[in-house]
Amino acid sequence: QVQLAESGGGLVQAGGSLRLSCAASVRTFSSYPMAWFRQAPGKEREFVAAISWGGRNTDYADSVEGRFTISRDNAKNKMYLQMNSLKPEDTAVYYCAARRTTAWGTYRTVGDYDYWGQGTQVTVSS
Repeated sequence: QVQLAESGGGLVQAGGSLRLSCAASVRTFSSYPMAWFRQAPGKEREFVAAISWGGRNTDYADSVEGRFTISRDNAKNKMYLQMNSLKPEDTAVYYCAARRTTAWGTYRTVGDYDYWGQGTQVTVSS
């Protein structure tokens, strides 16, 4: 089984930056495509960004393209989300997720991922 733990959330002013981390407790971390999702109050969980098992391929939601950067360090069993130029509408609980199938593709729905962390709160004030 894969256990995921997010960290790095907090309160930031609009225009600021945060870096989220996701630590995975599995020896074969490098074989899992990973993703970030977020869920704002009263809304469904939505896709933010994804990264292939080797880190070569990435995918972003239109709403964060050019502002957020997803990356991973397989030697440390960690994934990151660098968030710049934050907006109040980025306020949400952010979740990291892992997908069992190693193949890369457009996987942007909750059902595409098999393992989830508990989430970390990001609040952007105006």
